Amino acid sequence: MDYCLAGDDGTAAIWNGQPDLDLNGDGRLDAIGLDFDGDGMHDDALADLDGDGTVDHAVLDLDNDGTAESFYTDDGSGTWAVAVDRNGQLRWYGLDGVEHTGGPLVDFDGVHVRGQSDDRLIDTDENGVADRVLCAGRDGATGYVDTDGDGKWNVRLTDTDGDGLSDGATNL
Repeated sequence: MDYCLAGDDGTAAIWNGQPDLDLNGDGRLDAIGLDFDGDGMHDDALADLDGDGTVDHAVLDLDNDGTAESFYTDDGSGTWAVAVDRNGQLRWYGLDGVEHTGGPLVDFDGVHVRGQSDDRLIDTDENGVADRVLCAGRDGATGYVDTDGDGKWNVRLTDTDGDGLSDGATNL
């Protein structure tokens, strides 16, 4: 699993490591345990939850039960831009405009690939309202983006070949 970390001096290095933790509880090793936050404790992890070989999640201060104090996701730009308390709640709107509260894992699209809520809400501007959602569908990943911050979804992104990059975008 590959990951890139920047140092305090602004330089960055790419690392590779073998997963040694099962962060999402599915029985597959998907995370590397380390001291990410510099507190001297080996209680943090970098994880590849979409299985593409590149780290897409960082968690800080894992408790003995596997619950993280802080949970960060890569928003696709290669930075840990999304900070969500894993036990926290976000406001989000369905495609029908109905407001909900929950997350960060929800059933956004009604499709259960793994038999559970597997769609991830993302709040990039940290205002408590989801402005992106990543859906793990049967026919490739789908994402929705609220481009103007009004809580309504403006763009639907699709990844039909499963490489983790959007292949198409449709205005809603």
